[in-house]
Amino acid sequence: MTQEELDALMSGDIEELESLPEDNSSDDLVNDSEEFEEEESDESSEADSDKPLGYSTDTAHHWPLPATKENKMVHQLDDVTKESEEKASEIFDLIESVSNDLMEKEENLKSIIEVLRSNIKLFTTLNIKFPEVSAFEEQLHKNTLALEETKETLEALQSSGESIMSVMDIMQYQDIHRQKIERVINVMRALSNYMNSLFEGRIDDDKRVSSAQHIVGDTHNELASNEDIEALLAQFGS
Repeated sequence: MTQEELDALMSGDIEELESLPEDNSSDDLVNDSEEFEEEESDESSEADSDKPLGYSTDTAHHWPLPATKENKMVHQLDDVTKESEEKASEIFDLIESVSNDLMEKEENLKSIIEVLRSNIKLFTTLNIKFPEVSAFEEQLHKNTLALEETKETLEALQSSGESIMSVMDIMQYQDIHRQKIERVINVMRALSNYMNSLFEGRIDDDKRVSSAQHIVGDTHNELASNEDIEALLAQFGS
């Protein structure tokens, strides 16, 4: 049905409607169908042309990702801060456990050093009084070597303890980084709330009048379908 037939039908002038030339034959329907298919192909080509210049499957990673759960920025940043804090807490617990073990071993080595020094003092006295007894001289030599090795081990443990303290100091920067990320999240959320408030309307979207599909100035030749006519007549009848 053409626009003229629709206007005649709405005005109630049936005679004028009957007097209109019957040009819409089956050939016209075929032509309309062909034109519709051509328009669909044109629209598909236009949809392809709407893609940014240089967009392809190879360059898709350069363009923004869809707003899915995996790609939402604040969600990802929240996950980063949460996981970072949990892992940092686990690392601190491990470091503290190792540090406590080192301190305990240091105390044990200090006790061993005292025993070795006592042995060295004893065997030195015995070696002086009984120089002919080679066992005293041999034990004095062994205890002296053991004392030197124990001292080196103690120094290594103390150096490791200092390194662990340095690691704990460095790990403090992780907490600073987490706070920076949280500050970025707060700014992003504030901007999001501001934009939502800026575009907020007084009428709910489901209560709004539907937008017109065709308005004056549109460059198309689409005809009203039978479904559109029946919906329009039902609206006037109500």
